[in-house]
Amino acid sequence: MKYFLATTAALGLIAGAGHAQDRTLTISVYAFGQDAMAEAVFNPFEEVCGCEVVIETGNSVERMAKIEANAANPVIDMAVMSTQDALSLARQDLLQPLDVAQISSHADLYEAAKDPLGNGMAVGYSYYATSIVYRSDLVTVDSWADLLSDDLAGRVALPNITGTQGPLTLMMLSNALGHEGADYAQTIDAIGESGDDIVTFYNRSSELAQLMLQEEVIAAPVGRFAWSRFSGADLPFAWAEPTEGQTGGMNVMVMTKGNGNEELAYQFMDYWLSVEVQTRIAEAKLDSPANTDVVVSDEIAKSLTYGAELINSLTMLDPAAIIDNREAWVERWNENVVN
Repeated sequence: MKYFLATTAALGLIAGAGHAQDRTLTISVYAFGQDAMAEAVFNPFEEVCGCEVVIETGNSVERMAKIEANAANPVIDMAVMSTQDALSLARQDLLQPLDVAQISSHADLYEAAKDPLGNGMAVGYSYYATSIVYRSDLVTVDSWADLLSDDLAGRVALPNITGTQGPLTLMMLSNALGHEGADYAQTIDAIGESGDDIVTFYNRSSELAQLMLQEEVIAAPVGRFAWSRFSGADLPFAWAEPTEGQTGGMNVMVMTKGNGNEELAYQFMDYWLSVEVQTRIAEAKLDSPANTDVVVSDEIAKSLTYGAELINSLTMLDPAAIIDNREAWVERWNENVVN
């Protein structure tokens, strides 16, 4: 198995036409947990398919840009990404509608994961909840509005608006504060007014974890996939269950249009979504399963976004709303929060 880091310099590379005949599958994935994902998914699939899996990583901007730059002759066969990034590619006609008849586990997915973008453009493979992690010995968090309360002033962190958790936090804060409008103008302004009380606007969960372990921050919105950074610590961190509920998101699988390697890509999707592989990934605490037949222990479930009751209760932000409003959010954020 080969790994490549997506870089700006690599965006113009065009793959040779023979890579499908060579039984090579090129996939674009998150950089997180690559060694563990190789052990759980990529290496075993190579044994099953008798092929080589080439892994492309990078941040979401780099990975999307590579797909966009090579639209005429795709160098990526299949990718996993957020729903909003996938929808952005679909709107550019860069994705191929999926023939779900070739994905045997499709019927076993949670209903929302079967066609999350519409028109068969993607299938969901993992979920994540987002709530507030806080120091239970120092503060109580009952509402998303508590993030801007006097009790947390000077000891709270919020996600940057450009990150995955940023729009989700905006939505839940807006709900808690009783604000209206998809532009979240009132909510962004309220964050700006509390700017001096916010330690930082973090970009990565690793950055936040360091601040919380150093006790500079005692509460912040966090995706469940990062919970293990806190749950195993010596400090008493808790996962909030706010009165407004938890938010979250879904990661999806997509296939690039005209990649010429569809058969192998479908085989890999089918493999990844199977009960066996989704269970293995869940037990390794790498991702929360979208396959409803996956069963894990209560101990493992504590680290995941697991089970129909939790998944169906999540307040999810429509990916179209993110794409359609993101530019306005960022502009107002830069004017009223950053400055």
